[in-house]
Amino acid sequence: MKKYEAIIILNPNLSSKADNFIKGFEKLLKENSFKIKKYEDIGRRQLSYSINNHNKGHYIFFNLEGDPAKLIDVENKIKYDESIIRHLFISVKNHEDNDSQLFIDSKNSKNNEDANNEPVNKSQDEVDNDSTDDNQQEDSKLENADEDKDNE
Repeated sequence: MKKYEAIIILNPNLSSKADNFIKGFEKLLKENSFKIKKYEDIGRRQLSYSINNHNKGHYIFFNLEGDPAKLIDVENKIKYDESIIRHLFISVKNHEDNDSQLFIDSKNSKNNEDANNEPVNKSQDEVDNDSTDDNQQEDSKLENADEDKDNE
């Protein structure tokens, strides 16, 4: 049994149906005697270049084991699937046990978006202090500019 990594980029308009695609793809792999060691649903990401007029794609990453002769059958069956805009199978010596870097980056960007969307609750005193600090900084900048003009 040979080890493979597969990355599949789905049409971003079908992101909501990614679970259905994964189930169908798992069924196809099992029919062709492949074992899925791990998969990561990375989600929608920006593409480096436009593919079929799509600027984003839904990424799914698989670690597989199977017969190289059967891989051709799998590729032939997914080649004409309209929901897939790109796919790639790579032969590897060993599978990584850790999450892929793409998956980690995706998680981090989601966490950053969540942190940026949290409402900031400040009391009125804190808001007043912030504006007072801003005004004091502006005043000191103006004073420094006046001193520079006097020194010339």
